[in-house]
Amino acid sequence: MSIYKDNVTGKWRVVYRYTDWTGKTKQTSKRGFPTKREAQMWEHEQMLKHDAKLDMTFASFYEIYVEDKKERIRDNTWGTKNNIARTKILPYFGERKIAEIEPKDVIAWQNHLLAFKRANGKGYSASYLRKIHSQLSATFNHAVDFYHLPSNPAQKAGNIAIEEYKEMLFWTKEEYLKFADVMMDKPVSYYAFEMLYWCGIREGELLALTPADFDFTTHTLRINKSYQRLNREDVITPPKTFKSNRFIKMPQFICDEMQDYLKMLYEPKEDERIFTISKSYLHHEMNRGSK
Repeated sequence: MSIYKDNVTGKWRVVYRYTDWTGKTKQTSKRGFPTKREAQMWEHEQMLKHDAKLDMTFASFYEIYVEDKKERIRDNTWGTKNNIARTKILPYFGERKIAEIEPKDVIAWQNHLLAFKRANGKGYSASYLRKIHSQLSATFNHAVDFYHLPSNPAQKAGNIAIEEYKEMLFWTKEEYLKFADVMMDKPVSYYAFEMLYWCGIREGELLALTPADFDFTTHTLRINKSYQRLNREDVITPPKTFKSNRFIKMPQFICDEMQDYLKMLYEPKEDERIFTISKSYLHHEMNRGSK
């Protein structure tokens, strides 16, 4: 370990060596600290992090949590969890030592979220508040299970308990047929919603479909992947859950319609997506047809 001042920039730099989980010696460094004290503080945090000592800040422990969990979670799910942590949790708890955060601190944070109002005067929905709290609790649980944190203060504080009544809305067959009739002016929209409605598949599953997924002899549709748009790239992942890998029996009229649709495409390859549209396109078209 060494801390020295760069004579050219006038800034302080830290070079830190540590032993990783394989027993190999690694080196990391960071430059640009305006004062020696700030450089020493960063070095101290690195020592705590690599020794997994819970005298570290919540932000430092969250980096450990990321290293431990990221590869075990689907990319799109991780994107949501990480965004919640970095925008709703770390700004509040990031500089606090994780071992010193108490249930009363979590309650104060919950009240801060409850008091938030957007420009339209509305706050966060109850379901979103529960999702935020669950991410905080998951981080503390990881510290309890694997890094000897005595208890989970988020669990003791309890979830953000506010009542929210949500009526389940659905379309009857007659309503859907009216909607489908309007969609016929755009074939890609019509066939996409036919698959969604009559086969009961998810948006991501629809957008990942290829010609190879259809067996018109047995009238079956294979669902074994899902489409996501992450960081401006098309990403194909496994379905939402293991049980989501399945075969769906298609009615004869759906088989006929999809064969007609595939003939409209220009020589699609067996492994190419047949609905090269986005989720936002589907939402826009749904709103258009509903109106």
